[in-house]
Amino acid sequence: MSAPTLLWLRRDLRLGDHPALTHAAARGPVIPVFIRDAEVDGLPAAPAMRLEMALKALSARLERLGSRLILRSGDPVEVLRRLMTETGADLVVWSRRYDPKGKEGGAEVKAALPAESFPGALLAEPWDVTTGAGGGYKVFTPFWRALSARDIAPPLPAVTPPVPGGWPVSEALADWRLADPMNRGREGVARHVRAGEPDALTRLGSFVRDHLSTYAGTRDQLGNASCSGLSAALAWGELSPRQAWWAASGRPGAAAFQRQLAWRDFAWALTWHSPHMLKENWRAGWDAFPWNDDTARPEVQAWMQGRTGVPVIDAAMRELHVTGYMHNRARMLVASYLTKHLMTHWRVGAEFFAGHLVDWDPANNAMGWQWVAGCGPDAAPFFRIFNPETQAAKFDPDGSYRARWLAPDSGFFEVVPRRWQLTPDMPAPRPAISLKQGRERALSAYQIMRNGPKLA
Repeated sequence: MSAPTLLWLRRDLRLGDHPALTHAAARGPVIPVFIRDAEVDGLPAAPAMRLEMALKALSARLERLGSRLILRSGDPVEVLRRLMTETGADLVVWSRRYDPKGKEGGAEVKAALPAESFPGALLAEPWDVTTGAGGGYKVFTPFWRALSARDIAPPLPAVTPPVPGGWPVSEALADWRLADPMNRGREGVARHVRAGEPDALTRLGSFVRDHLSTYAGTRDQLGNASCSGLSAALAWGELSPRQAWWAASGRPGAAAFQRQLAWRDFAWALTWHSPHMLKENWRAGWDAFPWNDDTARPEVQAWMQGRTGVPVIDAAMRELHVTGYMHNRARMLVASYLTKHLMTHWRVGAEFFAGHLVDWDPANNAMGWQWVAGCGPDAAPFFRIFNPETQAAKFDPDGSYRARWLAPDSGFFEVVPRRWQLTPDMPAPRPAISLKQGRERALSAYQIMRNGPKLA
């Protein structure tokens, strides 16, 4: 039997359209490995819980196929080196990542061990979709034109990993206790989460069959179920973007859905070319904007607790607490309200989302918040300040979304921290500032940043 290959799994928890796995299986036996390193230990609560569910689903699937998922903790270089010694493996393969930590981790393994990385997380590599001058695109529309003009390769078939002659010892997933930081929210959110590659493929098929043709006209409706629901599966690699792209290709409505997949590629291309975007203002000059980053302010706490007194904002924040998910249109509304009406730094919102979203994706999260705040690539102009009332009238015309998540029995009061002391019989909150005053204050601050204070 030939020497086995170590398949280092990261955010690619699937067997289909997996170039690294395909390469490894063509060589001989494959040992799938997931490493709990410092980055995994640093995951926020909801993503850590979702990762645990994804690993459990993948492990069960591999076992049904006669394979195994080996779990180890520690520094990836040292863990992989020990596994090579224990198993006689002669190569480590993995799917590329495009964030600074992911790139650094891959480079360290390549420098220390026989190793090779592969694409698979995006429709196209960031360095392959560039401007005529060879740089990265800073505006989505020309990026979309360039990407959609490319031939997107069809997805690779699923591979059953060839089994080695023996297996190394694995740690137990239950011992990692990844979901513990969710506390009392764990059980409630878990009821709304479906993990694993088979489920993702089933949902993709149902979406294409039942909703793709009307997706463009209905995807922004807050109470509508026409969204794909695949964001978490894409974030954790239970589904590849090529699988989603090709499932829609040639069908009515495909372009609108594929355009949204391209936004995900755009976010990661921006991160590749401008990694500071994950933590810092992308646009020069915005460090001077007078955002407040004090999370203890009552109005910020009210935003986090779904008690701003603005119904659609509160409904969206409660959806997030209960399900670990928020409708994309609602994400824009709550981001605009926090960064503009409440003049709070976008990083406060981005970090809160990171702790509560099961589909948390670092690049999408940072790009989305900066796009709404006005300081990001291809950003909405700062003076575009979403009015929650008119947005609710347009995208929740029958009030069903607000009614569902503002109801006393929505599940919200059972999952939020006890220290908040929230109860269903609490009186309705009053907004910290009127929508008109909040808009005017934000525009005044923007005017001063751009042009300086007006002289008397």
